[in-house]
Amino acid sequence: MTGINKSDTQRYHFDIYAILEGAQEMYFGHEVQVNVNQVERVTIEGEGDEKMLKCYLSPTKRRGVERRALLWAPHKDGQLLSDTLKCGIPKTCAKITCPICYVYGALEAGKNTLIGRVTHGGGVAVQALDAEEKQRAMHPSDLVRDKNGETPIPFRREYNEPGLFYPVYNHALSVSETEFMPVAYAFLDSLARLGAGNPKGAKLAEHEGKVLLVVDKYLVPKGKRPVISPHTTNPKEAKDYFVKQTESVRDATLAFGESTEVDMFKRWTGDNALAQLEAWSETFVKTHLVN
Repeated sequence: MTGINKSDTQRYHFDIYAILEGAQEMYFGHEVQVNVNQVERVTIEGEGDEKMLKCYLSPTKRRGVERRALLWAPHKDGQLLSDTLKCGIPKTCAKITCPICYVYGALEAGKNTLIGRVTHGGGVAVQALDAEEKQRAMHPSDLVRDKNGETPIPFRREYNEPGLFYPVYNHALSVSETEFMPVAYAFLDSLARLGAGNPKGAKLAEHEGKVLLVVDKYLVPKGKRPVISPHTTNPKEAKDYFVKQTESVRDATLAFGESTEVDMFKRWTGDNALAQLEAWSETFVKTHLVN
């Protein structure tokens, strides 16, 4: 019915919760528009008639960056993984043996469909800092001319300001640990490549020297979800709330930076969560890229 092979091992749900920090100004385009050069924003309504605009790292665009991180991964045969698998965008292979399609989903028109089992959420910046329009030099052939077609003017584009915090979330539905490995790889590998144009990239934000990262593996969700309200505008409050929610696991005592396991639920936090994602990523690379 689903088109998904039976797994040889138990399937679980996996969640990744993180707060990303923009390490520099970053452009992330406005919805689906091309050459508009506006940063995507969302409008948040507060108490009364109060409204504020916040910069936004779109979950769908983040998903696209992650899929490309997998498709363009370097294969031992000298090709990109996309060429090795004969799988790309928009022509995905939709094969149940493809380590990308079987979790990110695919459609082969009129022939086959694979249900995507990874969903993305979050992306609303914590601070209510609007985008800044900045001027950039360009190659002479790309300079924009005024309406008279005579005077070249520099290129202008809106950018998310440096230092913005973006709470983001990845959720994998009914996947085996092996199937989750490309998701772990894609999440980590995409961090340096988030954004459109240049500059690119974000980093995992930190709290008291520990990365603000949580990974859950479960059949029963026994931990509170460290999801930041879009109404939050204070970075310290956002970090404190993230840590407090992370530490709340039913029938367990957990300090941020540690891991815990109770019946049908396991949570890694902080640098332990990062180490676990790196371990899964390494296994994915050994399996699909270098062996």
